[in-house]
Amino acid sequence: MRQSNYFELLLGDKNRSGQQWDIWEATYSPMGPDGYPQRIFDKETGVINKEVAAYWKENYDLVHILKRDWKTLGPKLEGKIHIYCGDMDNYYLNNAVYLAESFLESTRNPYYNGEVKYGDRAEHCWNGSPDLPNYISRLRYHTLYLSKILKRL
Repeated sequence: MRQSNYFELLLGDKNRSGQQWDIWEATYSPMGPDGYPQRIFDKETGVINKEVAAYWKENYDLVHILKRDWKTLGPKLEGKIHIYCGDMDNYYLNNAVYLAESFLESTRNPYYNGEVKYGDRAEHCWNGSPDLPNYISRLRYHTLYLSKILKRL
């Protein structure tokens, strides 16, 4: 992480590297007084900005939001949540999916009634196709989900 973040600093300051960590901050962080997104952590020291972390949690942490608002969101999302994740995600995002699945499986009134699937040894952006590698199946997402779309319609 240190090398990745130093590289981002080398490419551009104030979230302008175009790389992964800066993109997440540009997407999720509140605007700072200088007009740029606030950092969730200092790239040089690693110190976490707890205010920015709390902002991310309240506004973008999907599991937190689902838990917090299940009473109103649950009826609207019943049967509509479908999560596909490689179990060897390059950014370890599969760990967040395990937490989401645990919460979703605990839901009642209503039960979420969706699906969570993991690609065995699959990487970031695994899309749910157990038969094809991502570099092929990414070209045909619509065909993978067309039957679910038609059923929903």
